[in-house]
Amino acid sequence: MINEAADFASECEATYTLMKSLDDADFGRETQFKGWAINDIMQHLYMGDIRAHMTLTDPDAYAQVKAERQRVVATTTAEKLANQRTAAGNIEGRELLEAWRVSAGKTAAAYAEADPKQRVQWAGPDMSARSSITARLMETWSHSQALYDLLGQDREDGDHIRAIAHLGAITYGWTFANRGEEPPGPAPLIRLTAPSGALWEWNAETALAAEVIAGPATDFCQVVAQTRNILDVNLSVTGKAATAWMTHAQCFAGPPNDPPAPGSRCKQMG
Repeated sequence: MINEAADFASECEATYTLMKSLDDADFGRETQFKGWAINDIMQHLYMGDIRAHMTLTDPDAYAQVKAERQRVVATTTAEKLANQRTAAGNIEGRELLEAWRVSAGKTAAAYAEADPKQRVQWAGPDMSARSSITARLMETWSHSQALYDLLGQDREDGDHIRAIAHLGAITYGWTFANRGEEPPGPAPLIRLTAPSGALWEWNAETALAAEVIAGPATDFCQVVAQTRNILDVNLSVTGKAATAWMTHAQCFAGPPNDPPAPGSRCKQMG
């Protein structure tokens, strides 16, 4: 059993609840995430879930899809979004929302029964099934932030975001390696307050005394998933390594991405 599959299902249902009252025209509204419309974000999540299900249940079919994606190289954002729309069957609006909900449910159910250590393919290196569904949780949570912001809604996080915080904590070295850099020292102590009020810590045994990141777990997750700039959250960051990391933390795979500019991602009027 993989508990993170239930966390993923819960996050998807929260996003669905946020979106279910929208009409088709609303899905064309532009978000603060790179100018993507709601349709673009939902198509991205939809295809990600379909492929995550495929790599677990039909790895040969996924290998063919992966090879085709690598063959068709998109060089601009417009091309990437166009390819994404085609892959999603050009569905939009409420039809897309309902299709995504069904697909996400199938993905959650499949991973809930999987061997956590089963290796699955992905765009980058292979990973465990547990890591794969945790990545789906993180991506759903992070992309949904743009939807909450656009609709002027506050998200009420649960302690299931610990999986996202953990993903952020263990990708300290990856953030620098992905940019061809050496980490400026050991990973800092991470001391976070969970939504429930519990205290979560990482690197307590190995961090230098002067290197500390502390504050709300939600804020840390927002920084490592690049939904907020470090200057827009309530984290206390002390030390050279901690400061360098938080300026471009990245817990997701792919080429180096810069965080949003300060003040560019925020709750809107709805």
